[in-house]
Amino acid sequence: MDQLKAFDQEVNEFIDYMFGERDPRVRGWLLLDSYLPTFSLTIAYLLFIWLGTMFMKNRAAFSLRGLLIVYNLGVTMLSLYMLIELILATWEGGYNLQCQNLTSAGEADIRVAKVLWWYYFSKVIEFADTMFFVLRKKNSQITFLHVYHHATMFNIWWCVMNWIPCGQSFFGPTLNSFIHVLMYSYYGLSVIPSMRKYLWWKKYLTQAQLIQFLLTITHTLSAAVKPCGFPFGCLMFQSSYMTTLVILFVNFYIKTYQKRPSRTDKKNVPLVTELKNGLHKDYIMAANGALNKKAQ
Repeated sequence: MDQLKAFDQEVNEFIDYMFGERDPRVRGWLLLDSYLPTFSLTIAYLLFIWLGTMFMKNRAAFSLRGLLIVYNLGVTMLSLYMLIELILATWEGGYNLQCQNLTSAGEADIRVAKVLWWYYFSKVIEFADTMFFVLRKKNSQITFLHVYHHATMFNIWWCVMNWIPCGQSFFGPTLNSFIHVLMYSYYGLSVIPSMRKYLWWKKYLTQAQLIQFLLTITHTLSAAVKPCGFPFGCLMFQSSYMTTLVILFVNFYIKTYQKRPSRTDKKNVPLVTELKNGLHKDYIMAANGALNKKAQ
């Protein structure tokens, strides 16, 4: 135990040396004082994917329909709370949309930081997305984009909460919370067979996700062009990271919606497609059997 504490201290001292003094307003908040819990949860997430897929290889897939409905409803409500609270907090603090520093809004900055902590924590909750894929044997959906997005966001937001927990950091989570209200609503409804015929808007959710990334990059760079005291290095990192997501999502979008299916593919067109966080989830139902019988 003493060795673990010593290692934890060394890791955090090195991080502080690399990034500088942390924001004192968030000291003592759950999971923020030490990087090891966030890093350990990420490693556990990756191990679950690796070991879980091997464990499920020769086993029947779980349905998890009831659990998925409850889970997606919960994440939808959390996203709605964060969206509303971020709008109210930034309005109260008179946030500047073009560029907002870390200290000028007083108590409103603390209010924003508290919401952004929930945004950070929601990223570990969303690890369950991949775990459900593993248990349902939807291995084709565990793509590089999916794992990269989930694993990196949780770690990046640990850094955000420790060094830039308010100010310009509010914009991306506000947009993303709105997108997640739509995404998780769609995903939850897609689990209910009777609702699938109404879910025609999946393509537009992916488009909205891409627009979100581009708006976030634009908002971030606007603070670099006309500075207001927000750390320049953080702006450059966020822009670069969001650019990687744009590239990956554009690649996904082209493969999913622009590629013309072959004649063979047309015989096996899925009746409905699930979508969460812009990630394609082919959900081929038992009704395909009925289509095959008609073809015969």
